[in-house]
Parts: sequence; structure tokens; C-alpha cells
Amino acid sequence: MVRKREFDMDIALDAAMQVYWEKGFEAASLSDLTSGMGIQRPSLYAAFGDKKELFEAALRKYTAIHASDIRAKLQNRSSVKEGFRAVFEGIVEEGYSEGRYRGCFCINTMVELAPHDEKFEILTREHQMYLSVLFQEAIERGLRSGELEAGMNAKALAQTLVVSLIGLTVMLKSRPERSFINNSVETILALMK
Repeated sequence: MVRKREFDMDIALDAAMQVYWEKGFEAASLSDLTSGMGIQRPSLYAAFGDKKELFEAALRKYTAIHASDIRAKLQNRSSVKEGFRAVFEGIVEEGYSEGRYRGCFCINTMVELAPHDEKFEILTREHQMYLSVLFQEAIERGLRSGELEAGMNAKALAQTLVVSLIGLTVMLKSRPERSFINNSVETILALMK
């Protein structure tokens, strides 16, 4: 007879995501994970597989949440420019908030694992491409409405904004002077004429 799980898988996965986000894949020990998740090792293995499979599940969950958040910021503003401002200024505010800034879990994975693990190279690239599509759709909406200048290359601008978002997120980990970041964000946003 199969034993019934005595924990909520979604809550446990959220807890694992927090541990990985804080420590990274390599530094997160099984003890860190089981303690954070409130489960024993056999339960972790039975429910999620090994440490790497658990990390992949946590990353997939994070990217879905992250993409949904960005989509909402882009769609729930009265203008495309305001949507992009909300995205970039939200990252800046988080970067300068109290406590240690963890950055983006996906970008952290891109830096830590993607250079030497093909699966995570693909997963992080897929998220970058998905963000690029979200950005391109918003830019095209702005072009159709006349908010953005006609003739703009929506795909190239979207890709540039994704690169800018990634760079901004990484830079914020070192907490540069706020004016440095604010000036950069204003220049990034000025790309949308």
C-alpha cells in the first residue's frame, strides 16, 4: 500500500525555491532543502527526485510566476510606456529595498549553471525568449495605437530591453549608486519614442 503524502507539494516546492534562490544550486545542501521544506530526505526524493530535478521544478515555477508578473505590469497600465516603466522601476525598487537583494532566480541560474549545464542553458534561454515575446507584443500594441513612433523594429527593441533587464538585475546585486541606475533606466526607457 502506497503511503499518503503528509505535506503539500506546492508549499514544499515554494520553500525549495526560496532556499535555492537564496543560496544557489551548488551551495544549497540537502539539509538546507529538507529543513526549509519541512520534510525528510526520503519524502524529497519520492516527491521530486534528486536535488537537480527539484531545482528544475523550482526554476520552472519561478519562471511562470515571473513571466506572469511582467505580463501583468505590461498589460495593466494605461500605456505601453507606463507598463515598461513599471517593469524596470519595479526591479530597481526591489534592488534597493531593505534586506539582501537576491536578484532574479532565473538570471542567477543563467550565471551559475547555464555555462556548464545544457538543460539549464536551454531553460534560461527559453525564459529570455518568452520575455522577449511579451516585450515585443507590448511594443507592437504601442505601435498600433500610435503611442510609439512608427517604423520602430519591435523585435530588436524587445530583445534590447530583455538584455537591459538582465544587466540591470545583475548590477543591482552590487547596489551601485542609485543615480547611476536611475539614469540608466531613463535612457533604456527613452528607446521607446
